Amino acid sequence: MIESFEAVVDGFVHESSPMRVVFGAGRLAEVPDEVDRMGCSRVLLVAGGPEAAYADSLADALGSRLAGRFFDVVMHVPVEVARAAADAARAAQADLVVCVGGGSSTGAAKAIALESGLPILAVPTTYAGSEMTTIWGLTEGGVKTVGRDPRVQPRVVVYDPELTLSLPSDLSAASGMNAMAHLVEGLYAPGASPITTLVAEEGVRALATALPLVVADPSDLAARSTALYGAWLAGWTLGVAGMGIHHKICHVVGGNYDLPHASVHSVVLPYAIAYNLDYASAALDRAQRALVSAGINAVNPAVGMWELEQAIGAPTTLASIGLREGDIASAAAAVAAAGMVNPRPVNQGAIEQLLRDAWTGIPPQSIRDQ
Repeated sequence: MIESFEAVVDGFVHESSPMRVVFGAGRLAEVPDEVDRMGCSRVLLVAGGPEAAYADSLADALGSRLAGRFFDVVMHVPVEVARAAADAARAAQADLVVCVGGGSSTGAAKAIALESGLPILAVPTTYAGSEMTTIWGLTEGGVKTVGRDPRVQPRVVVYDPELTLSLPSDLSAASGMNAMAHLVEGLYAPGASPITTLVAEEGVRALATALPLVVADPSDLAARSTALYGAWLAGWTLGVAGMGIHHKICHVVGGNYDLPHASVHSVVLPYAIAYNLDYASAALDRAQRALVSAGINAVNPAVGMWELEQAIGAPTTLASIGLREGDIASAAAAVAAAGMVNPRPVNQGAIEQLLRDAWTGIPPQSIRDQ
């Protein structure tokens, strides 16, 4: 333990942007007050179909503050959707964007902020975590581009676990493993620091404990609160520590082949851990410790995550979520060409093997350089 601690504090850079987090059951009702606190009076409300009931309720509560609505949120934010969302903000003469929903709603709000600089107040209804980051993503011509810009980070995030009660078990499992991926990669990402590693380990423990309870009883508000707490920590960790090979694979495979974002993260996570296991052992020991504390006793964290996914019914194969076997080689080449900072150097042959293992869903194992 001392040896690991000394290794972590040997040298690091920690940078975190200020933002306001409001957390608790029933906090949706406080959004109008938060709008007033920000000094804003013309809200563009961004929400897709699945969040319609919450968005309609919030629209009523906003009253005269509501200046317009944008409904057409789409996964991976195609540039056409980004332009339409920005046009809607201009037409409404909005001074604030309030987004309600998962990563797609947040992504549309970020596209508006990237173009206009408008502030964002986010109300998540899934465990996506993008509401805590400066990361934006746009898709054009079948290629997803990801970047960072401080303008897209929400100024205020309102977490109300009651809004996750309607999230079906299968989506809760996939979204929860998406958040788990942020935490695990945050343990070894380029911006990891003593603070981010502590937060990431706590988040892994929270999600690993809560997700089986959420899937067993989606109406369990205490479990939902713990899962959303873990998702908050996951988003914060991703925003501060950054990304490595796991997220690069997911952005390429999900964005280029139009696959469901959370499901791709769920499938890839155990195999990305296996890829890095011998190169980030001290960092991943923290993930193992958190899993064990949640009752998951596996030989290593790669197998532990795979077993957790099996237990909660999260997606476990790329084949099952729509990736064609014939696209594996081109996906591996695109990942290798993308460039990233990762504990283990990127090897195209090894990435292809990782994707083949994830395509079939075999238990994660050592992935050798090809």
